[in-house]
Amino acid sequence: MHSILLICLGLVAASVAQADEAILTKAGCMACHAKDKKLVGPAFKDVAAKYKGQDVAVALAQKVRAGGKGVYGPIPMPPNPPEKISDADLKESVGWILKL
Repeated sequence: MHSILLICLGLVAASVAQADEAILTKAGCMACHAKDKKLVGPAFKDVAAKYKGQDVAVALAQKVRAGGKGVYGPIPMPPNPPEKISDADLKESVGWILKL
């Protein structure tokens, strides 16, 4: 019974990760970012490592919304308005990224 519960929890976690990656793909984020390797922008795992242990979810979401440059190199990240990714999806995605 215990192993069945662990398998179910694993499937739920995998489904959540796939949902978050689907949100990021739909918003166009995956064109420049990947989960575990640098593309045009930093890997999401590198972002998580940079901010590990810090309470930065709100600030990071604001940075994604406004765009920015200079933190990970000279290539700027364009702004990401609510038409591109909703506030709820942005909050969920930033939370997922910071947990990697």
